[in-house]
Amino acid sequence: MSARLRYGLIAGIGVLVSALVLAWVFSAVERRKEEITLPAYGEPTYNPLYALRETLRRDGQKAESRRQLDLADMKLQPGDTVVMLDDPRLLSPPQVSGLLDWVQFGGHLVLQMPGADEELDGDDAGLLEQLGVETSEVPARCLPWRVNGQEEHKEFCSGNRFTVDGSTRVERRWGDGTDATLAWARLRYGTGRIDVLGSTDFLRNGRGEYETGLRDIPHRDLARLVLAPNYGKGTTHLVYEMQMPSLWRTLLKQGWPVWLPLLLALLAWLWARSQRFGALQPSPRGDRRSLLEHVRASGEHLHRYGKSPLLYDAVRQSFLARLRRRAPVAAALVGDAQAQAIADHLQWPLARVQSALQVPPSRDDNALRERIRLLIQMRNQL
Repeated sequence: MSARLRYGLIAGIGVLVSALVLAWVFSAVERRKEEITLPAYGEPTYNPLYALRETLRRDGQKAESRRQLDLADMKLQPGDTVVMLDDPRLLSPPQVSGLLDWVQFGGHLVLQMPGADEELDGDDAGLLEQLGVETSEVPARCLPWRVNGQEEHKEFCSGNRFTVDGSTRVERRWGDGTDATLAWARLRYGTGRIDVLGSTDFLRNGRGEYETGLRDIPHRDLARLVLAPNYGKGTTHLVYEMQMPSLWRTLLKQGWPVWLPLLLALLAWLWARSQRFGALQPSPRGDRRSLLEHVRASGEHLHRYGKSPLLYDAVRQSFLARLRRRAPVAAALVGDAQAQAIADHLQWPLARVQSALQVPPSRDDNALRERIRLLIQMRNQL
């Protein structure tokens, strides 16, 4: 079979297998449409009243979202409404006075009742204290909410309960019915009104038990009832976060996937470079006064530059100096007679003594070391 025919056969088999796989996929896979709710992104992720604002705008109302309460910038008018989610006990005295003055002449304020806090409760200048509203420790219970044509709903299942001491006239109230605790109350203040809610979950973007949010008709009706006093008269200001979180706290809690690896990398780099810490230049070394180091350095210098015979001669002269002191007769001789006398004195073989007294070649390191070793041994035995 030729190569051309073989390649054609392989290509044909590949096309056939691909066709069979495609046929199986189309016969085994069922096509159908499915709607998937994508997670929120953008403003709905940080503005819990985003859905309420858009609902009001679609209903032809003027609504604005604000992160903080800024009375000077808001320029509140008698027909306006302010929905405030944050703790009203965090308001400053000028803000409390400004809000009450505005409500007194026709404003509508919607508050969320906060939980008990020993550090914040009891301030006579506080907004809740001036309205005669106090936090109740009675646990929340679901309240039924019925809308014609809709299934019965349960509202205010979470949040806080409160009481009103009677200093302010209550226009509407909704509570458990068994005691004086309330989940919602509408107070009259001058010509305006203040709604206090134990929970504002039905006003927020869908979450938890209120997953459908304002898409649910009963929730829209309840929100419409809460906003009824000034509905359609002015602007609805939605204040969703009065107290902005600290930048460093936000980075610490939410930015750790970024700063923690960077911190570990920085610590690893510092550890790798730690040997460079200290002075820019090393301290000068002290004077070296070891005689042995000087002798060794001098010997290495002479050997490096081919002056090895000088090293041998220095050791030989040291040996002869001791020989003159210990065996003056042998030291006075020369040549073979001196070698024989040293051999007799040390009881060494004559050839070994003659080898030690003979100058080695200048480039023969082995001979140099061997003869210096013999001279040192002969000197030590004298």
